[in-house]
Amino acid sequence: MSKFKTTALRCLLALSITLVARGVSAAETVAPSSVAIHFTFDRPLDASMAPFLAAKDGRFSAEHLNVSFSSASGSPEALARVAKGDSELALVDINELIRFRDKEDAAPVKAVFVLFNRAPYAIVARRSRGINVLPDLDGKTVGVADGDLSMRLWPALAQQNGIKTSHVKFHKMSAAVREPILSAGQVDAVAGFSYLSPVNLRDRGVPGADLVVLRYADYGCEAYGFAVVANAAFAAAKPDAVKGFVRALVAGVAATIKEPARAADEAASRIDGGDRDLELERLRTVLADNILTDEVKRNGLGGIEPLRLERSIDQVAQDFKFRKRPTAGDIFDDRFLPPVAARLIN
Repeated sequence: MSKFKTTALRCLLALSITLVARGVSAAETVAPSSVAIHFTFDRPLDASMAPFLAAKDGRFSAEHLNVSFSSASGSPEALARVAKGDSELALVDINELIRFRDKEDAAPVKAVFVLFNRAPYAIVARRSRGINVLPDLDGKTVGVADGDLSMRLWPALAQQNGIKTSHVKFHKMSAAVREPILSAGQVDAVAGFSYLSPVNLRDRGVPGADLVVLRYADYGCEAYGFAVVANAAFAAAKPDAVKGFVRALVAGVAATIKEPARAADEAASRIDGGDRDLELERLRTVLADNILTDEVKRNGLGGIEPLRLERSIDQVAQDFKFRKRPTAGDIFDDRFLPPVAARLIN
């Protein structure tokens, strides 16, 4: 009888161990549910968005996020989508966010990650027209596309550099003819982004030696550039999802820096008629001029220096009358950033 009891107990123990093991195995295979995020780019896709595409390659899913992308016709439209909740997150010009927050009853949209540590605003000019430095624009004609946000900071830039705004003629045009008009010599320079117009002009046959890129940042403009903004209600309800998105994006930026050629290939493959070499040139320019700045190398990706952001708001105010001037805290929320050590780029 004792032998029978011993055998029965051993069988029961073995069965219990098996059931427990199966229970653990089943629990391990149940993945957390994914959070859906609709993300809006404020303009058509180009290589500067490569970090988002890199994050889409498994990094968002690792954070249990299901991210879909779409594009808007500009930062105002992208901000409106986020404010209404049609998009949880978006990439916009942070300087447009500064103006947006001044609207009556504006939704409390804030930036949670700054991708472009320096704004890409620039005047692209031809040396053959006598332009080598910013003050040489005196008496010249500059082509400006409709809705060009760089013009909002032109008054502050001109004042800082002793340029009389009345001495520079601005010729309005559509963005589609900006580079053709400069290459044809109908204007002396054009306003645009430092990583777009110069590459496009060289592709049109304008000699690189005849082009000079007058970056606003090199002449005292304090502005940050493109940043990820979040819907306030979504950020409050699902802060871990926003943190996960930012972590995945940091990893996407790191992957883009490590393999820019691969990142440019991915971007070009998603653009109608995309040219891999042109997109790679754009991406390398963005990384050098706008993302991997000294501030980022010192403080890590994604953040801001509050005093600098305050100064940039003052520069915006030189061409924009605020009802109530926003503070840096009204514009940027650092609660969703990983620790600095996780955002440093070697």
